[in-house]
Amino acid sequence: MTDFSLLGISGALRAESLNRKLIREAGRLSGAVFTEANLNVPLYDGDDEENEGIPTSVQTLSDQIAAADAVVISTPEYNQALSGVLKNALDWVSRTEGNPWQDKPVAILCAAAGRTGGARATYSLRLAMTPFQPHLLTGPEVGIASAFSEFDEQGQLTNPRYVKALSGLMDGLKASAAR
Repeated sequence: MTDFSLLGISGALRAESLNRKLIREAGRLSGAVFTEANLNVPLYDGDDEENEGIPTSVQTLSDQIAAADAVVISTPEYNQALSGVLKNALDWVSRTEGNPWQDKPVAILCAAAGRTGGARATYSLRLAMTPFQPHLLTGPEVGIASAFSEFDEQGQLTNPRYVKALSGLMDGLKASAAR
């Protein structure tokens, strides 16, 4: 696969969030043509959907998922689960035509302040993704613990163990997309 396209989705809205840094690192290490999704979408409301249809921002996200060879999602751990921002975006995309996630290679990551590296958030994200039937990679798992101290000034991971795990996961994602 010569031009591997990777869509990065950060479950945090902050411009310099640790999870945004992590998807950017995934893009860099993968060597992919990398696109970063925008989760600034309205809160899901069935009345709004009925009256106004699918918002343009949601349709754009759905189209980006469909067009990418693979997707990498990084979620913060908020109260032992994935972020509400990310769950809302998943709910909206589920309302678009077709299923852009069907058989799509997807890698799940987390950068968290705690010592478990967001294990509960990634587990809850796996559960939330199951109805869409993507091809979720199972490993190597990448959960960055105490993430505030794991990135340098350029936003790159400094721990060789994390770099190796993320590189291995991106290699697996590319291999899955090539099938």
